[in-house]
Amino acid sequence: MQIYLAQPRGFCAGVTRAITIVERALAVYGAPIYVRHEIVHNKTVVENLRNRGAVFVEHLSDVPDGATVIFSAHGVPKTVELEAEQRNLRVFDATCPLVTKVHREVVRMRQSNRAIIMIGHAGHPEVEGTMGQVEDGITLIESSQDIDALGFADDAPLSYVTQTTLSVDETRDVIGALKSKYPQIQEPKKNDVCYATQNRQDAVKELARHVDLILVIGSKTSSNSNRLREVSERQGVRAYLLDNADQLDLNWFANVDKVGITAGASAPEALVQGLIERLQREFTVTAVESIGTVEEHVAFPMPKGLWQSDVDHVQSA
Repeated sequence: MQIYLAQPRGFCAGVTRAITIVERALAVYGAPIYVRHEIVHNKTVVENLRNRGAVFVEHLSDVPDGATVIFSAHGVPKTVELEAEQRNLRVFDATCPLVTKVHREVVRMRQSNRAIIMIGHAGHPEVEGTMGQVEDGITLIESSQDIDALGFADDAPLSYVTQTTLSVDETRDVIGALKSKYPQIQEPKKNDVCYATQNRQDAVKELARHVDLILVIGSKTSSNSNRLREVSERQGVRAYLLDNADQLDLNWFANVDKVGITAGASAPEALVQGLIERLQREFTVTAVESIGTVEEHVAFPMPKGLWQSDVDHVQSA
């Protein structure tokens, strides 16, 4: 068996920043640190942080007065921000800066009296956070089929935004259908699907040209991980989503000589290496090679109060 690794894969800059925010908050302020929603959608990451003193909650009402709370990488509605402010909670916002960009777009669009159509998945925390940036005037669609039900006038002032972790190809199709029905619709200044989502999907397309099967490390709740599996299947290559090597099913590998591995943007590299090791135990692996040349050098700054100097000060005290 030959193993091919997608490049790039795994953590993106927004996920790295979010996890580091929790780690530094624990170091500077001590446990417990409360986190609204899972900081990122990965079971291993969440469990590791929980074991170190992070407490994950879905509602601010579960956060005691005077506590430190962190907003997850997916972002939160304005009502949550206001509630935290009214309760004088110490807040660190781990919202991915690329999600924050979409939030600002939504606010500007409504200030210009434009109705907004959001392309995304109902119930996803990023969608709830983005739609919660404004009080009204924003409508969610999930696919091209939803466009027929939109009742805007032909000349209505419209704009659209998208969830950052969608399928690049499917989003392109939905946007095309939107523009066909509403030629006047205003698009964002820059594509909302984030660089890491696009890079990982492009890498899977390339990987699919070389392998019989693709394994995607990622949790079922992770939108971008699910999209990687779907991208592979649209390329005609079977794909499975698994949290870790323990979920490997050896029945998947009948008549499989070349296996591709990738990981969602919230999945740590250690899980990829664990999967490789499991395959090496179960099969005769003759090669492990990377496919792809894209390198990512994006890094996002930490919020004030969680700089490295803050950690150093506590550790030296």
